[in-house]
Amino acid sequence: MMRIIPIPLVNNTLMRLVNFISASEPRLFQRLEGHHHKWFVIDATNLPFIICLRPDPKSPRLKASRNRDCPNAACRISGSFLTLLGMIDGRYDGDALFFSRDIYIEGDTEAVVCLRNALDDIDGNIADYVAHFFGKPGKKILNIARKVTPHAHPT
Repeated sequence: MMRIIPIPLVNNTLMRLVNFISASEPRLFQRLEGHHHKWFVIDATNLPFIICLRPDPKSPRLKASRNRDCPNAACRISGSFLTLLGMIDGRYDGDALFFSRDIYIEGDTEAVVCLRNALDDIDGNIADYVAHFFGKPGKKILNIARKVTPHAHPT
């Protein structure tokens, strides 16, 4: 079913989402100094597309691609959608997920650590910002996702 979602529609929504997050938490992208022009690939392995982030605070970009290869990417973070969601929601420890191989990190690990630290330092968490962006349906979906994933790291 996810394959029938048109990528241009997803990309339009992702651009509005990244602009919303950038306006709400400008420090998030400012903290990634030195990595502003790099592409981060977020690969939820059970989704039919990858998400590419370029955290330039002046012009942040977030886009989806059905092509799982992003040749200009500095790094890739891979894992199931619920695992990645649990990590950005602060319920899963990124280090534990990495060492248990529930997530994979490839490429510029310094950039990935900088992204993780930036996410850890914002008020609230990015999952709540995303849910807020989508309004009541987003908040309901996040609540359901929180119920179907355990609070502790799944080892």
